[in-house]
Amino acid sequence: MKIFSSRLSYLLVVALILFTGCQPAEETEEQLIERAQGIHERVITLDTHDDINIANFTEEKNYTMDLDTQITLPKMRAGGLDVTWLVVYTGQGDLDDAGYAAAYENAISKFDAIHWLAEEKAPEQIEIAYTSDDVRRIVSEGKLVAMIAIENAYPVGLDIANIADFQARGGRYMSLSHNGHSQFSDSNTGERDDVWLYEGLSDFGKQAITEMNRVGIMVDLSHPSKKSNMQAMALSRAPVMASHSSARSMNDVSRNLDDEELMALKENGGVVQTVAFRSYLNTAKNNAYQEAVTALREEIAAEMGVEVISNRGELRQMSEEDRDAYMAAVAPVMEAAEARMGEVDAEPVGVTDFVDHIDYLVNLIGIDHVGISSDFDGGGGIEGWNDASETFNVTLELVRRGYSEEEIGKIWSGNLLRVLDDVQAVAAQIQAEQG
Repeated sequence: MKIFSSRLSYLLVVALILFTGCQPAEETEEQLIERAQGIHERVITLDTHDDINIANFTEEKNYTMDLDTQITLPKMRAGGLDVTWLVVYTGQGDLDDAGYAAAYENAISKFDAIHWLAEEKAPEQIEIAYTSDDVRRIVSEGKLVAMIAIENAYPVGLDIANIADFQARGGRYMSLSHNGHSQFSDSNTGERDDVWLYEGLSDFGKQAITEMNRVGIMVDLSHPSKKSNMQAMALSRAPVMASHSSARSMNDVSRNLDDEELMALKENGGVVQTVAFRSYLNTAKNNAYQEAVTALREEIAAEMGVEVISNRGELRQMSEEDRDAYMAAVAPVMEAAEARMGEVDAEPVGVTDFVDHIDYLVNLIGIDHVGISSDFDGGGGIEGWNDASETFNVTLELVRRGYSEEEIGKIWSGNLLRVLDDVQAVAAQIQAEQG
């Protein structure tokens, strides 16, 4: 019999016996969900891309109500989504004075709508944040948080001073183009026809990067071309972000970032906000599901004697009266199809597909460079996270995959807020250097 030479040795052996003999019971499904709910309540959940329509920012119709939109204040409360980045989006138009003027007017109307909601309509429910400290303070006060994004710098026109103006209005990230080449950069859409304007950034785009660094606006990589993005990362003194993109190696679409871009983003210190957009996550799976749903609707429409229009352009060309009449006629078809969705022999793109992209990105560039976005009301939404009320399902899947609370906090908001801090610190340094 071995004699223990010290009390410490004895205690270590006793502890080992107890540990090996009394393994903790495996966590039940109920316990896992309860643990995920606790994590979801404690971390700050932040979605970097939610589109808006100014028609939903009026006394008669606004986000304090349960609108038929994916983002509303009630839906945020129901799903535990703390922070929404409301997007000042402008579609790409002609590169001339008339185009720039119309784009500027559109952008200002959206800035004004966001400020109206937070400062006049519902200041007791939601507040605009301009810094990460603002975010934490507002959340601690029990209110929801709005932040402002600029999707497409086209409204800046040819006046570089508008960048500082947009920052003063609350804009905290901006993409240099959208779907179509802007005065600042080539768009990812050049991959469709191999037509490019600048082979990356224009000279004005390079000036814009410098000015965004100076005023503290994050450079968004989600819509410009790969060459534009690589040049932007090489030029920027501050970390960059991709507000709503996923991994191109997982699904080869031009709106996702490839591994070279992602590794450059890591080197830059930036963050990619994985987007819950069905066709960006798994195009083949989404196409198969949509085809099955369309076939079901067409079958039901034929039974009801209703003609379904599949071409959106044809719908847009209708008069408002004709379009309303068509929507009324097709509504029973959609209701019947919804009731028979169990007949669809295809699986929709869902939360597991979304977190597959998060896993890939974390494995490639590290936990400190990955975040979350939905693109709600702009085409985003997946099975299980189709509006803000379902936000908890994302946290639940992350817990199932083994992510810790600290890691989940980084993915939901910590990484993005760290980049915002870094961008604002660089801006302060540049302004100090310039006196």
